[in-house]
Order: sequence, then C-alpha cells, then structure tokens
Amino acid sequence: MVRIFKYLKIKEWLAILISIVFIVAQVWLDLKLPEYMQEITTLVETEGSAMQDILIQGGYMLLCAIGSVIAAVAIGFLSSFVAATMAMRLRKEVFNKTISFSMEEINNFSTASLITRSTNDITQIQMFIGMGLQFIVRAPIMAVWAIIKIYNKSWEWTLSTAIGVVILVSMLSVIIIFAVPKFKIIQNLTDSLNRVTRENLSGLRVIRAYNAEDYQENKFDSANIKLTKTNLFTNRLMAIIQPTMTIIASGLSVAIYWIGAILINNASFSNRIQVFSDMIVFSSYAMQVIMSFMMLTMIFIMLPRASVSAKRIMAVLDTKPRIIDGKNNDLVSDSSGDVEFRNVFFAYPDAVENVLENINFTLHQGESLAIIGATGSGKSTLVNLLPRFYDASQGEILIDGINVKEYSQENLHQKIGYVSQKAILFSGTIASNVTYGSKTDSSVEQEKEDILQALKIAQAEDFVHQLPKQELAQVAQGGSNFSGGQKQRISIARAIYKKPEIYVFDDSFSALDYKTDKLLREALRKYSQGVTSIIVAQRIGTIKDADHILVLDEGKIVGYGKHQDLLTNCEVYREIALSQLTQEELNHE
Repeated sequence: MVRIFKYLKIKEWLAILISIVFIVAQVWLDLKLPEYMQEITTLVETEGSAMQDILIQGGYMLLCAIGSVIAAVAIGFLSSFVAATMAMRLRKEVFNKTISFSMEEINNFSTASLITRSTNDITQIQMFIGMGLQFIVRAPIMAVWAIIKIYNKSWEWTLSTAIGVVILVSMLSVIIIFAVPKFKIIQNLTDSLNRVTRENLSGLRVIRAYNAEDYQENKFDSANIKLTKTNLFTNRLMAIIQPTMTIIASGLSVAIYWIGAILINNASFSNRIQVFSDMIVFSSYAMQVIMSFMMLTMIFIMLPRASVSAKRIMAVLDTKPRIIDGKNNDLVSDSSGDVEFRNVFFAYPDAVENVLENINFTLHQGESLAIIGATGSGKSTLVNLLPRFYDASQGEILIDGINVKEYSQENLHQKIGYVSQKAILFSGTIASNVTYGSKTDSSVEQEKEDILQALKIAQAEDFVHQLPKQELAQVAQGGSNFSGGQKQRISIARAIYKKPEIYVFDDSFSALDYKTDKLLREALRKYSQGVTSIIVAQRIGTIKDADHILVLDEGKIVGYGKHQDLLTNCEVYREIALSQLTQEELNHE
C-alpha cells in the first residue's frame, strides 16, 4: 500500500502538509471546548458568579466551534484534491502501461481484470486517501492528546476508559482477521462479473440467435451470487462495528457518571463542585478518545480493501513489457519494404511446443506474399511477429535489412499498414476511423481527398455515399452499426490511407463476397505498386495471383512458390485447392 504513494507529486505532498496543520488546529480547538465547559460549570455552581464571565467563556466556545468547522472544510477540500489528482494520475499510469503491453502481458492479466483495476480498484484508493488522510492523522493525535489531559483526573475513570478501548480493539482485531482475506476474493469476483458482462454485451447477437439467454443468465447469476454472498459476509461483519461502538460509548458514559456519582458522594462538600466539573470534562475527553478509535475503525474498514486494490494496481505498474523499443529511433535503410524471416521459431509463453518452426523467406519491395494453411497452422501468429505483437523465440525478422528489435515501435509500426483478422472500428466517424493514428500535415481538402480515395480502393465508396453524412457518418462502439464486410472495408481503407511500406492483411477479406474481393485486390494492386504485401487468407481465389505463396502445416513450411507450381508439388496446397474448387476449375486455371 505504501508504494502507491510514490505517485504523489510535490503539490499533493504540500496539500497533505497543510491539511495536517489544519487537523492539528481542529483537534486543539475541539479539545479546548471541554475546558471552557468546565469553567462554565464551575461558574454556574459557584454563588456570586457574574453572567458576563459565563458569556465570555461561552463566546470562547463558540469561536472554537466556528474555527473547528472552518478547519474541517479546509481539510475536506485538501484531502479531496489529493485523492482526485492521485486517482487521475493512477488511471493515466495504468492506461499508459496497458497500452505498452504486448499481447502476452494482456493475456496474463485478462481484459476484464485490467478494466476492473483501472476503475474499481483506483476508486477504492481514491476513497481511502480522501477519508483516510483525515482519520489517520486526526485519530492518533486526538487520542493521545485527550489521554494526556485526563490521565491524572481519576484512576477509576481512566480504568473504565481503558477497558472500553481494549474491548473495542479486540472486536476490531477479530473482525479484520476474518474480513481481510475476503476483500481480495471480492476483487477477483468483480473481474469475473465484468468478464461475463462483456461476453453478454459483445455476443448479444449470437446469444439471441441460439436462444441462449437462459444459459447466459445462469452464468451471470452464478458470478453475481458468488460476489453478493462474499459482499454480504464482509458487510455483516462490518455492520457489527457500529452498534458495538455505540454500546461501548454509551456504556462508558454510564460508567463515568456512575463512578462520578460515587466520587461526588464521598467527596467533602467543598470539593464536590470540582469533582463534578472534572466528571463533565473527563466524560467529554473520554468520548473524544472513543471517537478517535471510531475514526480508526473507518480506516480498518477501508484499509484492507484499499490495500488489495493497491497491490493489484502495482502489479500492473510493476510489470515490465517484454517488447522493448530499439535504441535507435531514426534508422535509415537504402531499401524500402524488404521483409526477411531467418530461421524463425516461436512458442507461446509456458508452451511446451513451438507454434512456428524454422520459418525462412525473403520478400523484396513491391512483392506480394500469400500465406495459407489449415486452421491452427500458425498463419496469424507468423504475421503478428512482424509488427512485434510477439517477439520470435529464435531467429531474426528483418525489415529493410534491419532487425525489427532495433526499431522503435513507433517507427516500426509506421512502416506497416496492418489489418487485423477481426475488423476493429472505434466510436467516432468513418473519417476518423480511416485516418486513425495517421500523422500528416496535409490540408483539410487534401485529407478529405485521401480519405475518399482510400474508401474507393477499399470498395467502401458505394455504401459510404449512401449514408446521410457519408464519410462523416457516425460509427458506434465496435462498429456495431455496420456489417462485417463493411467493417472490413473501412479497416482496409485505414491501412491504405496510411500509405505504408508494407501491407499486412490477416485474413482481412474473409467477409467480402468474391466479386468485391477481386475488385479490391485489383484496385489495391494498381494503387500500391512498389508496396510489399503479406496476405493471410483461406480462399485460393484471393491468393492465387500472389508473387509467392507460403503453405503452413502445423507451424512448418510445407510449400513455397507460385500457384501452379504448388498445385503440382505441394500436397497440402492441392488438398486445400480441391476443397474449394473442382478439378476442372483448377485445370482451367
């Protein structure tokens, strides 16, 4: 928990120091009130006391109360400032750290868990700092100061107060022992609930198509009930605290007055007013001591959960990304778009076997490579190594004759126009999705012209022009207001707009009909002459015109060459071709 405070800046530490000054002032003012009350009690009980003297003491009490309120407002403002700015910084740090993660780190944490850590966990920290800053400092100062003021009043009163405090601390210790382990479980169960909720929302169409609403409801109810039961257990434990505190405070008041009655009865007539005044003051200070422990109770309620949340946040922030930028950010090469794989092996973390083995090929600028193979043969994994979503376990991957590990990730990704297997669109407009991530200094007119050109090449022009706002039409989150084929074409337009040295299409034509697929590839070939292309596809029709075709089977290259050559000398390729085309169609080609 302590390590999380290293993210506080100087201005927050300054605010904490100022708030401590106000807390000390507030405690001093609150502890002055019983003294003035003692004076007023003595004056009231003493014959011949002037009303003016009583009013003066009452005026001092009023000033102390007003000063305490002002100090409390200042403390609340400063603690809220520290908590809010701290939470904002943590959200930024967690977000930036998550963005830097490779797919390996993302999979280790899971998307649902990362969402919980950047929202719910940080909220727990914010609440703890906002309230804890006041209570952690105020409670011990008030308790110690109040005890100093009353320890020499009467050993009977002191003993009764000590017994109340021991009972209170014992109760808190038992509750915390049972409650703390549950808080970590609660956060993990919150992750599970978020995961089920995301699945329900993202897969809503499939759920309805298969009438699986009952199954998903049961799945959600299971996660929800587990979380609810755990929350009820901890909340019931915490619910014991408040009534117990009330009983202890009330019991202590009764004990003080009962003991005081005995002391007053046994005191001489001249000392009875002094004993009575001491009883009033001691009662006030004893309540301050109990109040201090009540504040500490609030801390004990919040600290375990905040501590678990802090550990989860620090687990993200302490994780070192495996994909590290190269030292040189401005690498220059004579070539542009050359790609080479040299003896590349790859295995997923903790996997026993390699997914890819001994991958070797070379592409020169302007050439096209198609990758085909059975499901699970390693096609997508291979192209994911190029932009360093993962790093090769062995071997080298070179772009323009330079190892990809020597590039900064920004420069490396600037060279590649990547279209993922699943078309991803972001909330905004079609235009903002096409220009996503691009850094150009072109004019507004030129930018619009480039957008329209990219949409035209991607065969998206027809359906975009039918929309009321055309390229400025709104895109819902995830592109849910467009079909799969439309999303793919907009994603392809995004890569075209970028004008990269290398295109990587990871099964990006699968949702297109054959006619659109053919028109898109022809338009792209004319537009992107001199640009290297790598295409992962399942259709023979999509890849047969590529300069080179690489056939994968269980992570190994079993064929490399042109379409006609592979039909003759690669059995795997021939089987794939025959599964899609008849022998007569192949002979015709």
